Amino acid sequence: MKITGFRPLIVTKDVEAVLKVFEDLGFERNHTKKDIEDGQNTNYSLKDADGNRINIASSERVPQDLLSININVDNFDEAYEFFISHGFRNTRGDKVTKTSSSVDTYLISPSGFAITLTQHLKEND
Repeated sequence: MKITGFRPLIVTKDVEAVLKVFEDLGFERNHTKKDIEDGQNTNYSLKDADGNRINIASSERVPQDLLSININVDNFDEAYEFFISHGFRNTRGDKVTKTSSSVDTYLISPSGFAITLTQHLKEND
């Protein structure tokens, strides 16, 4: 398993407000993905002039904003087994989200920090 990307991810109900904060900091929308959970959620990838990145995702299901580390890998199944073997748990049972360009899921560590594990099926970063 190889890590191909590593950045913060904010999941929020108020995506426009969060986007504005980071755009006012100089981040620009680099990529928008709309086919998540049958179009219910949208993920925005932002990048600033120095190459710093952040992902911001919409979700109506979160009670408050969530922050996780988005870890992109070259082999989702291998990475998933690695994190599960280290005590991480999938917050949605065994469910993973598959779209036209990626597969991912949200995992919680034994101590409580969150990661979003992602494998891009085609290059969109």
